[in-house]
Amino acid sequence: MATLALTRIEDALAHVPSAVAAVAALVDGVPEGLVATSLSVGASFDPPLVMFAVREASTTWPLLRTSPRIGVSMLAAEQAAATHRLASRTRHSRFEGLAREEREGGAVLLGGSSLRFECSVHAETPAGDHRVVLLRVHSLEVDTAVEPLVYHRSGFRELRDAS
Repeated sequence: MATLALTRIEDALAHVPSAVAAVAALVDGVPEGLVATSLSVGASFDPPLVMFAVREASTTWPLLRTSPRIGVSMLAAEQAAATHRLASRTRHSRFEGLAREEREGGAVLLGGSSLRFECSVHAETPAGDHRVVLLRVHSLEVDTAVEPLVYHRSGFRELRDAS
């Protein structure tokens, strides 16, 4: 069987809608974070686990994984503009202007998010050019009035009722 071209795989997978999450923690007293568009909830219910994939080349994940607690905030549709800042290479300005809560243990949670988890690293494993990270959920908050942001076809989208 011929090897699939990387661009063909990326183009095909862009058709799968996914949640957009900020994964963040305090590292040496400074908030650090990354944007994950591969968040999967319900990896396990007992213990409660969520998972995401991060590039092996990430320079942020090695910092985050040292924190006893990591915040995962599913971003709201109104937070689409913030994703570019959170994903920027300019670390010192990633959280400027964003409402956030810094928890004991280091988790950083973004205000206005539709769903927020306070987690710790449960396990991680290499997966090709990425690393799959399982996070154990210690607490969660849901805001049912907030619509989540979705990543689909290489862009940010809002959910709407199909009728």
